[in-house]
Order: sequence, then C-alpha cells, then structure tokens
Amino acid sequence: MAPTPQQNDLEAVFDAATLYTAYERRPLRGYLMGKRGFDLIAATAGLILLSPLFLLVAVLIKLESPKGPVFFYQTRVGRNEQTFKMFKFRSMVTNAEEMLESLLSQNEVEGAMFKIKEDPRITRVGKFIRKTSIDELPQLWNVIRGEMSLVGPRPSLPREVNEYSSYDKLRLKVQPGCTGLWQVSGRNELSFKEMVELDLRYIEERGFLLDLKLMLLTVRIMFGSKNAY
Repeated sequence: MAPTPQQNDLEAVFDAATLYTAYERRPLRGYLMGKRGFDLIAATAGLILLSPLFLLVAVLIKLESPKGPVFFYQTRVGRNEQTFKMFKFRSMVTNAEEMLESLLSQNEVEGAMFKIKEDPRITRVGKFIRKTSIDELPQLWNVIRGEMSLVGPRPSLPREVNEYSSYDKLRLKVQPGCTGLWQVSGRNELSFKEMVELDLRYIEERGFLLDLKLMLLTVRIMFGSKNAY
C-alpha cells in the first residue's frame, strides 16, 4: 500500500531529527527542563492569543445547547498512571456518557479505544470543532497545570488502561501531550496497536527538534485533516 502524505511527512521529520537525537542521546534532564519551560510559555501565550476564538466557540456552543456547559472535562490517565481532569470544549450532547454503553458494540477502532465516525452524540458545532481539533484547545490549561505537555502520547481513559498489557503501559511513562505521533500519522485511521508503537517510537526518539516539527505538522493538519472525528 502506498504511503500516505502524513507518513511521508513523518519520514521527513525523522530523517531531519536523526542527527539531533543521536547527538542528544540521554540523559534527558536538560531536554525535560527546557520542554517544561517551553510548554509554560507557549501554553500561556496560546490561551491569551486564542481568547477571541475561545469566546466565539463558547457562544456557538451555548446557542446550540443553552442548558449545557461550554467546557467538558474527563478523567484521563497521565504519567505513571496518575489521573487528572482533561479539559475540552463540549462537542457532544450533555448525556453523552450515559449513551456510551449502548454504542460500545459499534466501535470502529481495534484495541483499548472507542471511536465511531457517525457518533450520534456529537452536536453540529461539535462536528466542526472536532474536525479542526479546536475542541482540544482548552488542554492548554492542562499544560500550564503540569498535567500534560504540548507534545506527547495521547492521554488515555481509565477504562482503556484497564485493558492495557504491560507493554501498552510503557506509553504511560511520560507526560501525555496535546499532540504527538499518533495525531499526525493518521489518527483514527490507525489501530490501537499502531498508536502504541508510534508513542513508544516518540518516547525513544524525542528531542527539541522533533517536538518542534511535530507541532508545526499539527498546525498544518488542523486545517486539512479528514480523519478527525
């Protein structure tokens, strides 16, 4: 099967990052300190600069669903299996969690994840903000709080982690991120196993240059992705 444009982009990312990761091959203390500093500055700047967009999205959500909240939070599993509340713009009906049990049999992703393309719980505004990943922007607050990083593995749900093997849990050894290799590699078109392998590849090869390239790639994909749902 021919490689997708995203896969070609990723290969370019890793080709460019190879020399850097070979040079900066452990220890990671300097990288982790710099990463945290960058996360704080970038997330704070992002919240300030994007505040008009936050207001617009909040108004649209309220217009469609006046009685529901603008923001939605969900318990996720972070580094070393510590749980935290991850914030998002609400993109679903208010009783989405209650409806989940009846939809589990329609799961379209193999492994310990749940995704379906035509999820009946998603609102009209929700479809747009999910397709563009705008619904994820409130996670900048999680970054400031130190619960997430800008780049890292996707934060998992507790019910997903309950199904993890010991190997799968290796992806929980680092801070989860707003974006990462899974998000720019095909996202929901990939299996759970492929997501784990991409996360472990990132953990092994992470560095400043790779993080920057993945963030830039994420911005590009936000305006052209067809597989976010």
